[in-house]
Amino acid sequence: MSPPVSRLVSAPWLCDNLKDVKVLDCSWYLPFLNRSPRQEFKDAHIPTARYFDIDEIRDLSKADLPHMLPPPEFFGTSMDRFGISNDDHVVVYDAAGVGPACRVFWTFHAMGHSRVSVLDGGFPSWLAQKYAVESGEPQAVLPIDGRGFIAQPVEQLVCDYSGIVGTIEQLKASGGARGRQIVDARPNGRFTGKDPEFRPGLSSGHMPHAISVPFTEVTESADLSNPQVQKLKSPEDIRRVFESRGVDLDRPITATCGSGVTASVLYFALLNAGVNPLNLAVYDGSWTEYALNPHSEIVKV
Repeated sequence: MSPPVSRLVSAPWLCDNLKDVKVLDCSWYLPFLNRSPRQEFKDAHIPTARYFDIDEIRDLSKADLPHMLPPPEFFGTSMDRFGISNDDHVVVYDAAGVGPACRVFWTFHAMGHSRVSVLDGGFPSWLAQKYAVESGEPQAVLPIDGRGFIAQPVEQLVCDYSGIVGTIEQLKASGGARGRQIVDARPNGRFTGKDPEFRPGLSSGHMPHAISVPFTEVTESADLSNPQVQKLKSPEDIRRVFESRGVDLDRPITATCGSGVTASVLYFALLNAGVNPLNLAVYDGSWTEYALNPHSEIVKV
């Protein structure tokens, strides 16, 4: 069995160990930002990195739901194209510092691969150290006999619509005192229903008994000259954030957000804060799936 790896690695560590890991650029932007993460990858990326597109490596049968978890076989063949096997240590990063890379981190966990780390501070932290970058598309990987990636899904890490409805019913029956807790990573304005969702026609608001913990509360500026570049807060600060919101860190927790990306930031933060991994899950379809269902109960306050 391969040894465990650190969940969070620094740019200097990655530079020193680049030849021993597989690197994935997982950058992604909301459509209204009009940025092309793939083009930015072609312009500059960490040497040896390949681009993991969460809008392509997903469940293509669910056209109305963005970047849902891909079927295990599709994920496996995608990793084969990257030259990644089950024994490899994978390091993921993005242009935001902490963001879509956490979604890919969780995806690897959900596919049974725990040898994955997030680059703290992302690509900006690499650039700040003035390390070398590459441009263009990487060369295709030649298949290696016996080293194909076999996904082994971990169902307990993934919550679907029926699961979130069951959790809500438990919470309603106990007045929120028992069962899994639901933590919502969206900005508070969308949570309360005061601000609109990004998707036209999609109601804002929240699930009954959900707790608002915006993902920005568990990150902090990694670059004083660019406050948009974030890194993860310390484990102690992360625990204080959740506890101040009334989250019991000894009870099971399901993280949700708009479409499953920033919910994964909460998942990653909770792991780093020492929460039992067996108590954590991400609602894959998140608010988009929930609010699109006409039977869902939506709370606005």
